[in-house]
Amino acid sequence: MPLGASITYGQGSSDGNGYRQLLRDLLTEDGYNIDYVGTRSNGTMDDNDVEGWPGFRIAEVAAKANESVPAYLPNLVLINAGTNDCIQGKDPDRAGEQMLELFDQIRAASSRVSVVLSTLLVNKNDETDACVRRVNDQFRSLVLDQQARSRKIVLADMYAPGGPTVDDLVDATHPGDAGFEKMAAVWFDSIRDAASRGWLEAPQVLPPPPVGNSTGRN
Repeated sequence: MPLGASITYGQGSSDGNGYRQLLRDLLTEDGYNIDYVGTRSNGTMDDNDVEGWPGFRIAEVAAKANESVPAYLPNLVLINAGTNDCIQGKDPDRAGEQMLELFDQIRAASSRVSVVLSTLLVNKNDETDACVRRVNDQFRSLVLDQQARSRKIVLADMYAPGGPTVDDLVDATHPGDAGFEKMAAVWFDSIRDAASRGWLEAPQVLPPPPVGNSTGRN
C-alpha cells in the first residue's frame, strides 16, 4: 500500500504514476509478485491503486489509513507523509509522535505488515526545507527506536545522496519523472533491506468482497 499525500498520489509526474510503476518494475524484475492496494486510483499504469491524498497532513493520512488498512490487510506499507505539516505549519515538531501513532495503528490493523517510512523530500522553499530537516530527524530516530524494539520498520532516506534533489522538482515540493525514478530506487533498496531481515510475510487472506466490489492483496 502506497500511503501518503500528493507525492504518493503521483502529483508532478507526467503520467500520474509517480514512483509506483518504476518501483513495481524493479520489484517484479527481482522476483516479487506485486499488487498495489488503496481506495484511490491514479495514473496510466494498470495496477494504479494508491492511498494518496493531496494536501493531507500526517493525522489526516492516518484517518484514511484507519479505514483502508483493515480493509486490505497489506503486508507492506510505504509511507511518505509530513510535508504538508511543514507547509501548513501545523505542529511539525510533533510529526515523529504522530507518525509513531500511525505506525502503531497500522501494526494493530494488519498483523503481517512491514512498514517502509520515507524521510521527506528536499523543498525549494528555505523555511519549509528547514522544517523538513527537523521532521526527518524525528523520523530517523523513530525508525532506530522501533527497530531496537524488534518492530518491522525500515527507513527510505529520500533526503540523502541518491534521493531527489531540488533540480528534480517541478515546483517547490513535487518531483518530476526523474525525481520519482530516484524515489523508486530508494524505496527498492529499503524493501530489500526489510526482506533481508526476514520481515516480508505473505499477505493475509481476505474475506470474499461484497458483490460488485473487489479488494487487493499486497
